Amino acid sequence: MADGQKKFPMMLMVGMIVFGLLLAGGISYFIATKIVADKTVDKKSSQREPGVFVKLGDAKDGLLINIGGASSGRYLKIGLIVELKPDKKAAAAAATGKMPSPEEIKLADTAVFVLRSLKIEDFDPLKQEQLKELLKSEINKAFGDDRVYDVYITNFVLQ
Repeated sequence: MADGQKKFPMMLMVGMIVFGLLLAGGISYFIATKIVADKTVDKKSSQREPGVFVKLGDAKDGLLINIGGASSGRYLKIGLIVELKPDKKAAAAAATGKMPSPEEIKLADTAVFVLRSLKIEDFDPLKQEQLKELLKSEINKAFGDDRVYDVYITNFVLQ
């Protein structure tokens, strides 16, 4: 009888260890697939189609703008690339010639207007994200809908 009594607790112990390992594996699998995977997926970029990139200004230099008024003598050289929601009509019109499309002209006009209306303090490197958001919102206002996905600053020189 002593062997039967020892065997029962030993089998119970082995069964509890196996059950604990299976439970821990199941919980780990659930956490890895459901919780962590949901946090790592960028929902904003995964739910939109790829955008069209439009470089504003000169192909080499970007935009060169006199800021702070005519008498200030301060200049801003900025390279801006705007990522737009694809538009089949605008793409067909842009492919017809070397002239900038009306969309590109409207983009550049809005960007220059916004940049010239800012004060010197607004070009602080710590305020770069605010500048990008301001440009994005003003361009969206000019087009009348949410056409701009993002604004990228490729170079920035303030003199």
